[in-house]
Amino acid sequence: MQLNIITGEIVDAAIKVHNELGPGLFESVYEEVLAYELVTRGLFVERQVPISVHYQNLKMEVGFRADLIVEKEVIVEIKSIEHLAAVHKKQVLTYLRLAKLKIGLLINFNEELLKNGITRLFNNFIN
Repeated sequence: MQLNIITGEIVDAAIKVHNELGPGLFESVYEEVLAYELVTRGLFVERQVPISVHYQNLKMEVGFRADLIVEKEVIVEIKSIEHLAAVHKKQVLTYLRLAKLKIGLLINFNEELLKNGITRLFNNFIN
């Protein structure tokens, strides 16, 4: 499936979830409901996916957990916070690099208008 189609479905599903539930809930609620919405649309979704981290001779089997990985192509990092900080974007870019994926969505559900809480990020360091 093309990345633009996948990310379009994710954004559309997130907007639907936000319209129905509104802002202010825990991230875990949005994660579960968004995953459910994406699965009902026929997308393959993995939750809390462990990603290993390699440093020299050290391998950490679970360096971090991606909130969602959709179609084995897109990382979705879910937040429900007052304001996104620059570190949140850097976090997703690092996740993309370590997972060797090209595109990620950072979604902050704690926005009055969800479109203001969606950031699309690209990993330009993979083939």
